[in-house]
Amino acid sequence: MKINDTIPLVSLDARVCPSGDEKVQLFALLLETNARLERTLSLELESTCDLPLAWFEVLLNLRQAPDQRLKMNQVADAIVHSTGGTTRLIDRLEENGLVARQACAGDRRAIYVALTEIGGARLDEALAVHLTYLERHLAGRLNASERATLSGLLEKLNV
Repeated sequence: MKINDTIPLVSLDARVCPSGDEKVQLFALLLETNARLERTLSLELESTCDLPLAWFEVLLNLRQAPDQRLKMNQVADAIVHSTGGTTRLIDRLEENGLVARQACAGDRRAIYVALTEIGGARLDEALAVHLTYLERHLAGRLNASERATLSGLLEKLNV
């Protein structure tokens, strides 16, 4: 199949995707802000604690869960990953002693992922770095009212 040189592969027609459209710009700003925050936090956690951001996210979700454990599908939902990707991630965390798999008494098909003592200690170390990071990149840049407004707006978008 030959592509006609006069037809663009990606249409940037202003009627389809106006670069000046406020909604497009807002979404781009959200993506950029998230990417920058993730990248800088990831670099900080890895350089200071030798803990990848994805690992930190799993450990934090486990810490906040009842009994500090979640079913595998709950972990996947919490970190917004595919179940296959989550399984591989949990494999690496388990190999490093940060989590342990536990059988679910009520459902033989389900597996719990539980925070270990080592995982809890590593999370505590990472949380100290994370709190300093948040002070510098969020609390230090937004006042309390702005943080509350931003939080409310983001919660509204996450429904």
